[in-house]
Amino acid sequence: MSVLIVDDELCLLESLQEFLEDEGFSVATATNGAEALDLLERGEIPCLMILDLIMPIVTGNQVYERMQNDPRFANVPILVSTSDPARAPEGAFVMKKPIDLDRLLGAVRDHCQAVSRRNAARPAAEIAS
Repeated sequence: MSVLIVDDELCLLESLQEFLEDEGFSVATATNGAEALDLLERGEIPCLMILDLIMPIVTGNQVYERMQNDPRFANVPILVSTSDPARAPEGAFVMKKPIDLDRLLGAVRDHCQAVSRRNAARPAAEIAS
C-alpha cells in the first residue's frame, strides 16, 4: 500500500516523494488529477492521497468530488495540500503550503497505519474484491 502524491509542481512532488520514501513509504505520483484518477481506476488504492488543488486537466477539487461520489474511492483518506485553504472542499483535511514535514509525516503514518489495521481485520476475500 502506498501514498499517492498528486501535484503539478514537480520540485515539490519529487521532494515529497523522496522524503516519504526515505521514511520507508512506497510512493506513487501523478502530476494532475486525470493521472491520479487513472491510477485509482487501475486499482492502485493508496493508504493516503496528498492532493494539490490547482492543477491542469482535472483539478484537485474535481478529483476530491469524484472520489467522494464513487463508493470504490470514497473511503480513501485525502490530505489537501494548498496555498489557499479557503479553496479546499468543505470537511477536507487541509495542510497549508509550505508543508510542515513533521506534521505531514505524522499524518501519513497515522492514516497508513489505520488503513493497515482495518485491512488486517477484514477477511482476505473481502480485501481482494
